[in-house]
Amino acid sequence: MVDTSFPAADGAADPDVASGVRMRVWPVGSLLRAIAVSLEARFNPVAVQGEVSGFSRAPSGHCYFSLKDEQGQIRCAMFRRTASLLDFSPRDGQLVELRGRLGVYDARGELQLVVESMRQAGQGSLFEEFLKLKARLESEGLFDPARKRSLPLMPRSIGVVTSLGAAALHDVVTALQRRVPHIPVVIYPASVQGTQAAAELREALLKAYSRDEVDVILLVRGGGAMEDLWAFNDERLARAIVGSTVPLISGVGHETDFTIADFCADVRAPTPTAAAELCAEPVSVWLDLLASLALRLQNGVEQQSQSQNQRLDAVTARFSRPSHFITRQRSRLATHGLQLQHAGQTVLARLGRDLQDLETQFKATLPDNFKSRKWQLDNAGQRLESVNPALVLARGYALLTDVEGKAIISKKQTHMGQPVRATLEDGEVDLTVVAQRLI
Repeated sequence: MVDTSFPAADGAADPDVASGVRMRVWPVGSLLRAIAVSLEARFNPVAVQGEVSGFSRAPSGHCYFSLKDEQGQIRCAMFRRTASLLDFSPRDGQLVELRGRLGVYDARGELQLVVESMRQAGQGSLFEEFLKLKARLESEGLFDPARKRSLPLMPRSIGVVTSLGAAALHDVVTALQRRVPHIPVVIYPASVQGTQAAAELREALLKAYSRDEVDVILLVRGGGAMEDLWAFNDERLARAIVGSTVPLISGVGHETDFTIADFCADVRAPTPTAAAELCAEPVSVWLDLLASLALRLQNGVEQQSQSQNQRLDAVTARFSRPSHFITRQRSRLATHGLQLQHAGQTVLARLGRDLQDLETQFKATLPDNFKSRKWQLDNAGQRLESVNPALVLARGYALLTDVEGKAIISKKQTHMGQPVRATLEDGEVDLTVVAQRLI
């Protein structure tokens, strides 16, 4: 048997030897397996409730996160099969109830809960606070898309608000250096985590507004649990973002992370690198566009030059040989003269035919018109003769008139001693009224 006990330090007596009891020395792996066996026998299976923190899903489909409350936290692993059975998407701050088996992750010697089932148990306190603030600010119109501005096409300078020690700063600067190395970048440093982070972020933004030296601002931070990103859920910071004097891009956390800052910003980017890519087109795009415009300009100039040269050649040919020009003009004049002569003859021929047609129609209708007019005249004469007053006088009647020649048709128009004139068939007789009688 090999003695695996440790010698006492500095020649001191071994307490185990002195007490006559030899303590067992464990190999690390054996100790971890023994602890795992004890946990299995003492606790498993186990049910536990707490808030999700630092939730992430690996490319393999396995999920890793911590479950915490006010008194502590425990690392959890949920394998792909279990994750595929969930009817909801876990998120940081959510209150859940887990069932699984406690064990030891040998690679790191950590206590780990292997999750076999998960169900929602309500909202965590942080998440509830987040939802309340979100609802209140949304009702005030801070998230209204109508107030949000579009990003500048070609910013003259770019501002970045983040921590000088943050990995997000390195990602943003690297992306901007690769895409737009000619655009200057101004950094406004501030903490992105901790109790003072929200105030520092707000002060950095206000400094950027007052200095008025950038055309767009990137507010960025890498991923983390909800409590790590909590500074970006501050109400005063949200109102400072809404009051930005230039378009502002929020690139906080990973693609699945959402903060109040994301809803207030003019544009939300899924990651800090994506925020850098959104704020400016790469220089290669503008160089390609410039080359395309230069080619179109060159082609346009060449086409215009060729067209003008052709016109110049045509004009030169016309004036270098005037006899040809005169000949062509004479030919055109002769052609127009023949066309005019032919048109005149055509019109005269048509008018002649029309005149002949009118003459034929007149000759054909003249007898009938004459007979019709003669009958109408005879009829009118008969009607006129029928009302001739001479015929009435011939039947023994007389026409009485006063001295002025007005016809007397009533005794009321006469008086005693009045001179009147009677017109008979063969002449006129002057009379005097001597009496008036009623008939």
